[in-house]
Amino acid sequence: MNSLLARGGGLLLLAALAGCSDPDIAGLDRQLAEIRANPGAMELSPLPDTPGYVAISYDQADRRSPFMARLPEPEKALAGGSTDLAPDLARPREPLEQYPLDRLALVGTLSVGGRPSALVRAPDGEVHRLRSGNYLGTDFGRIVSITEASVQLVEVVPNGRGGWIERVRSLSLNGEGRQRG
Repeated sequence: MNSLLARGGGLLLLAALAGCSDPDIAGLDRQLAEIRANPGAMELSPLPDTPGYVAISYDQADRRSPFMARLPEPEKALAGGSTDLAPDLARPREPLEQYPLDRLALVGTLSVGGRPSALVRAPDGEVHRLRSGNYLGTDFGRIVSITEASVQLVEVVPNGRGGWIERVRSLSLNGEGRQRG
C-alpha cells in the first residue's frame, strides 16, 4: 500500500513539474511587442442625443394638500356634534388665527406673576406671547392650559353634518403638534 501511495505521489509531482516547463517565453514576448507597437484604435460609440427640457406649469399649489384631513376623524364625526359648540364668528380674530396649527412653533414658556405664558413663533418669524384664553390656528383653537413644555388647546371643528365638535390639540417645545381624542 505504501508503494502505491509513493508511486501516485511521484506521478503527481511529475505532472506538476511538467506544467512548469518552458512555455515559449520568446513567443509571448513577440506578441506583447506587437501589441505595444500597434495598440489599435479604440472605438467609442457616439453619445446619445440630449432630450429637450420642457417646463410644465404646476397650478395646484394653492389647493388643499392631499395629506391633510378634510374632516375630523370618522369616529369623532360619528359621535354626533352640536350646533351649541359653534364658534363665535363675529369675534375679532387674533393674529395667530391666520396660520394653520402645524405652521406654528412653541419656542418657550414663562411665568410672570404666577400666570403662565407661552411664546409661539409664527411662520413670518414673529414671536407672540400668549396666555390661557388666547386663540390660535385656523380651527378656532382656544388655549386652555400652559405647562412648562406644552400648550393645550381646544379646537372647534365642523363634524361634516352641520354640527360642531371639540378637538383637543397641543403644541410642545420639541416641535410636535399632537391631537388627542
